[in-house]
Parts: sequence; C-alpha cells; structure tokens
Amino acid sequence: MKKVILSIMLAATSSLFAQKPIELPLWPNGAPNSNEQKGPEQEKEKNRLSNVTNPTITVYPAKNGNGKAIIMCPGGGYSRLAMDHEGYDMASWFNAQGITYVVLKYRLPNGHSDVPLSDAKKAITLVRQHAAEWGVNIHKVGIMGASAGGHLASTLATHFTADTRPDFQILLYPVITMDKTYTHSGSRQNLIGGNPSKILETLYSNELQVTPSTPKAFIVLSNDDNAVPPLNSVNYYLALLKNKVSATMHIYPTGGHGFGFRDSFIYKRQWTEELEKWLRDQ
Repeated sequence: MKKVILSIMLAATSSLFAQKPIELPLWPNGAPNSNEQKGPEQEKEKNRLSNVTNPTITVYPAKNGNGKAIIMCPGGGYSRLAMDHEGYDMASWFNAQGITYVVLKYRLPNGHSDVPLSDAKKAITLVRQHAAEWGVNIHKVGIMGASAGGHLASTLATHFTADTRPDFQILLYPVITMDKTYTHSGSRQNLIGGNPSKILETLYSNELQVTPSTPKAFIVLSNDDNAVPPLNSVNYYLALLKNKVSATMHIYPTGGHGFGFRDSFIYKRQWTEELEKWLRDQ
C-alpha cells in the first residue's frame, strides 16, 4: 500500500514539471535509406509497435529545465518497440529532474542494419537543432536505451559522427554484442541476419567498438537476466574502463529482463535514485 501511495505522490508531483508533449517526424522529406516495410504500422498490443515506417520523436520539454536532454530508445528485439515502460512512462520522472525527455520511435531493420542507427543519429541532430526552443544545452544531450534499444543507444555511442556524438549514455539491460555465443539471438537475427559476415558481426559488437572518445556510461541490469546475458553489459563496462571512459554499473540480484520503469521491479527505487544522483554530475 505504501508503494502505491508513493507512486501516486511521485506521479502527481512530477506532473507539475511536465509540459505538453511535442511529436515531430524524423524525416519529413523522406529518409535517405529504407527498410522496405510494407503495410501500415501495427500495434498488436497496447504501445507495442511493429512495422514502423514513419519514425518520430516525442518530446517532453521540462519546465524550468536544467539544460539536459535524454533520448530514449525502447527495446523489443529489433522486431517491435515497447513504447510504454521503456518509453513514455519515464517522461514525468525525468521532467521532475529538470530534464527534457525524448522518446524515439525508430524504424526496425527488416534486413537493413543501418536503418535504426540512422534514425538515432537524426534524433540527436533534431534535439540539438531545437535546443534553444526546448531549453536544452547542446552539450548535455544523452542517449538511453533498454534491451535492443540499449544496443541501439550503445551503437550510437560507438558509431557517432562529429555532430551526432551523445554526451552520455544510459543503458538498461542492454544487448551489446553480436557474438552468437552470448548475444540475444532474436536481436542478432533481426539486425544482421542469420548468417552475417564476420565484418558485420564485429561492426555491431559494440564492446569491440569502444574508444577513448566513447561517452561516459551508466548501466543497469539484473544478475538473473535469462534473455540478454549479463556478460553483454560486463564486457562493455570492461571495454569502457580499458579505454579510460567513465562508467558506472549496477547489477541487482533479481529482476530478470525487461523491467523498465515498472513498479514490479523490486529495485526500482534503487536504480532510479542512483541514476538521479549520476545525472546531477552530467
């Protein structure tokens, strides 16, 4: 009962800091690449999107913001997007911290591995283009992702161009590697196919792509994650340390995979408080 009351109080307080969301198309004049999807966007379950053909960002500007912005990439194994607990549900919480929050509805690969990354790059470019309008500091824009969305976030953090580098990265139980011995097989299949070249496998194994220029990282996962092996996060963390990139990792004993912002995750209070503290220094 106390948890329910606390959640209601936090939601009510957070709403004081939120503004009406703004939805913008990523590519109003058409994307430079295609995932060749056919048919309408589908929502087989509430806020579970597949066949995304018109990518967007949904922006939640913070009232009296501190200049920080976070772009969130929902997970879903590169076959669909979990837009609620790994997307929209975090908006009020981030706004209450003075952070402008952006949910990226990105296109799924469908055999074209470059498509999700191009959408992530476009999203960070758009946020910086609208920085003055939304009260954002262009040097305080981070990327965040959960599960396969964590793979996309870490891909942007290791494959950026001069104008698309995130200033920090936040990863929830992320897929990191395409090494078939410990990747998430569904994400691998959907991103690079069942029989990819070694070059392609290496390219999207982000633990192998870390450099000293990779942005600082905050990583959260559960030790009992049976969907995405914890070694994904551990090896990425070690690669960051090897390259002298600031990194923080929190591994909780239970919770499995896909907890997102759900109250049912018993360590929700712990990971959210740790992230709040970490973000104050970014």
